Amino acid sequence: MRELDQRTGDGFMVTLLWSEDTGSVFVCVDDERTEEAFHFSVDAADALEAFRHPYAYSTRLRTRLLAA
Repeated sequence: MRELDQRTGDGFMVTLLWSEDTGSVFVCVDDERTEEAFHFSVDAADALEAFRHPYAYSTRLRTRLLAA
C-alpha cells in the first residue's frame, strides 16, 4: 500500500491509500473524538472527493449499497 495523502485536524486523521498490486484506492478515517475508525474503497475517479469529504462520501456509499 502506498500513502497518497494524509491530513489531520479537529481530532481526526484521514489517509488516502493506493494498492500498487490491485490498483484499488481506499480512504481511512481515524476519529479520536469518538474513538471510531473506518475505511472504504473508492473508485479512483472519486478518490479526491472522498478524501476531502469522507463522512459525506461514506454516507452516500452506504445509502447506495442499502438501496441495491
